[in-house]
Amino acid sequence: MVKERRMGVIAAAGAPCRIVILGCAGTGKTMLAARLGERLMAPVICLDAIWRPAWSAADLPVFRSIVGEAHRGTRWISDGNFADATFDLRLPQAGLIVWLERARVICAARAVRRVLRAGERHRAGDLAQVLRFIWRFDRHNRPRIEALRRMHGPAVPVVRLDSQRAIDRFVAALPPPSA
Repeated sequence: MVKERRMGVIAAAGAPCRIVILGCAGTGKTMLAARLGERLMAPVICLDAIWRPAWSAADLPVFRSIVGEAHRGTRWISDGNFADATFDLRLPQAGLIVWLERARVICAARAVRRVLRAGERHRAGDLAQVLRFIWRFDRHNRPRIEALRRMHGPAVPVVRLDSQRAIDRFVAALPPPSA
């Protein structure tokens, strides 16, 4: 939940120009990124759209190059974790980090809906892998992401949102970009 005090500070300081959105699969990172991009008139950079499923660790330099180039601008909304590969590129430039913290059950339900909507593009094994990732996220991924966040962006303010209501209030509290 976002505290009114935190939203007031953000509103008083003006809309942040560079926002990194973090969270487990199924928390709504991409949906929030689109809303923020529209509200703040900033380009949205979706890391999942940059990373190619056929890529391996050998392709990491190409991925990092594309991510670095995409984050050179003065305004952007960055959607995705990829902490090990990109935090050193993104967090030092960020003005705000938004952590979406939703219940695993909500994340899992959203993942199932996404796979069902995608049809044959996803196999049952893909869904099982995503559900396993979601179920283990807090134990395996969150501690690593938090450690890297503190290492690469210790001074970047963090807003934690744990419900759709908190997300809606956060977006509404952001002032439009100055002309």
